[in-house]
Amino acid sequence: MKVFRMIDIHTHTQYSDGIGMIGDNVAEAEKKGLKLVGISDHVHYFTPKRLNTYISEIRQIKKDSEITVLAGIEANILATGVDITTEMAKKLDYVIASAHVWLDPGGIDAYLDLIKIAIRDENVDIIGHFGNVFPYIGYPSYEEYLEIVKLAEEYGKAFEISSRYRVPELDFIKLCIKRGVKLTFASDAHMPSDVGAIRWSEKVFKKAGGTREDLLFSELL
Repeated sequence: MKVFRMIDIHTHTQYSDGIGMIGDNVAEAEKKGLKLVGISDHVHYFTPKRLNTYISEIRQIKKDSEITVLAGIEANILATGVDITTEMAKKLDYVIASAHVWLDPGGIDAYLDLIKIAIRDENVDIIGHFGNVFPYIGYPSYEEYLEIVKLAEEYGKAFEISSRYRVPELDFIKLCIKRGVKLTFASDAHMPSDVGAIRWSEKVFKKAGGTREDLLFSELL
C-alpha cells in the first residue's frame, strides 16, 4: 500500500550537476504520483543572479503543476561553516546541508563535528545523507547518535532518508521518531527518471514505525 511514497525533497537539474530540466523533474514526480517534489541543486553553482532565475523558474512551474513544488538548495558543510548566506536562504523554501568532504579512516569525530556545525546553522533545515561515509571512516556509538539527535531536536532540524545512499541506519531513524525530529525522503536524483526513486526510504521509515506526522512538510501532503 502506497502510504508514504509521496515526497522527494532532494533532486538535481542542469542548474548544477543533473542532466534534466526542472520541468522534467516535476513531470516525473507527477507521473509517479508524488504529492511534493523539491528541487535542490548544489549551491556552489549559483551566482545571485542565477539563483533568482532558478527560483523564478521553479515558482512558474509550480503554478502549472498539480503537485507541490518547492525551491530548495543543497549546501556544503565545511569546517568553516555551511556555504550559504542568510540572504540566499531567505529566498528558498528549504536548505539541505551535506558533508561532501573526504575524510580518512577513523575520521568519525571530524564528520560528526561537521554535522553539529550544520545543525546549529540557522539557515539549514535538513541534514543530507547523514552517514553515507560511515563504511569508510567508522560508525558512531549509540551515545554519539543520541547526541546528534538531541541537538537536532534542540535546533529544529530534520534528516533526509536517502534512498541513493541507504542512510541513515534504522536505529538512528528510530531515535529521530522517538524524539520528534522530522524526517523526509530523498532520491538524490541526478536525472529525471530517478525522481521519486524513494522505495528504500519508505521501507525503512515504515520499519522504524514512522507516520505521516513524522515527515517534514507533512502539512503539504
